[in-house]
Amino acid sequence: MLAVRCLSQSSADPLSGLSLDEVDEPNPPLGWIRVKVLTCALNHHDLWSLKGVGLDPSRLPMTLGCDGAGLLDDGSEVIIHSVIGDPAAGGGDETLDPKRTLLSELHQGTLAEQVIVPARNVVPKPPAMSFEDAACMPSAWLTAYRMLTTRSGLTGPGTVLVQGAGGGVATAAIQLASALGHTVFCTSRDADKRTRALSLGADLAVPPGERLPAKVDLVIETVGAATWDHSLRSLRAGGRIVVSGATSGPNPPADLNRVFFLQLCVIGSTMGTRDELIEMLDFVVASGLKPVIDQVRPLTEARTAFERLQSGLGFGKQVFTA
Repeated sequence: MLAVRCLSQSSADPLSGLSLDEVDEPNPPLGWIRVKVLTCALNHHDLWSLKGVGLDPSRLPMTLGCDGAGLLDDGSEVIIHSVIGDPAAGGGDETLDPKRTLLSELHQGTLAEQVIVPARNVVPKPPAMSFEDAACMPSAWLTAYRMLTTRSGLTGPGTVLVQGAGGGVATAAIQLASALGHTVFCTSRDADKRTRALSLGADLAVPPGERLPAKVDLVIETVGAATWDHSLRSLRAGGRIVVSGATSGPNPPADLNRVFFLQLCVIGSTMGTRDELIEMLDFVVASGLKPVIDQVRPLTEARTAFERLQSGLGFGKQVFTA
């Protein structure tokens, strides 16, 4: 079967280690099941793996990918939950299991024609949802949903700033935040992306660093160093930043004086639970939301999609048909 794999790692030239290979079909051990992958999607996690972040070189070659949807051997249509962990070890939350991992970190990922996962790591695909849309749900959309619900501290409609409109998590956060009843501000360096963000439900889209008309209750932060100062300055006293990524760099200036003086909260968030994925899928279908898909390609064109993701030129998710 075909698989998109990381063969080597380089922070300077990550795509040098990318390869499309024929590999043996996997055989699921006891408690695991096989999924025939029909669609899968890219995340920045895949680029970080090629750069050598989060993927131990001793585990190479590794099939990349966290997102996927497809068929079980009995024909059931499923979406793959990529957080492999024990909920009991995390107090009922597998993302807090100290030994939890994501597909493509310890176990082979979803950018392949087949993948094997623990039986609990599949959930039914809503019949009304296309396989292309379903492939976008397990990472970007689940991450955004957890940030806006479980980790946000919001108990009703509020004001939310989404940094870096255009990425998979950011576009999902704009749509979800709007559907949840929040007032949504967002930023992007690109004027066209700002216009498109407004069509997704944002109430205001501005260039990075621009002063907002009001302080916000919550910042959805996935950019990191390039936007961190603006995120802090945009929060009301007692407000909260929920951060799930740092695509521009992981070590921004902290500005601790502002943090303690205004009693700001900085909250980390990683992916989401199986229960949250099911809850989110129900919400997405009921709300009529559809993920923003930048391009759909066959798996054989993986390198082109990786190049587009790396360039930052896309808007929304890069999806493959396997």
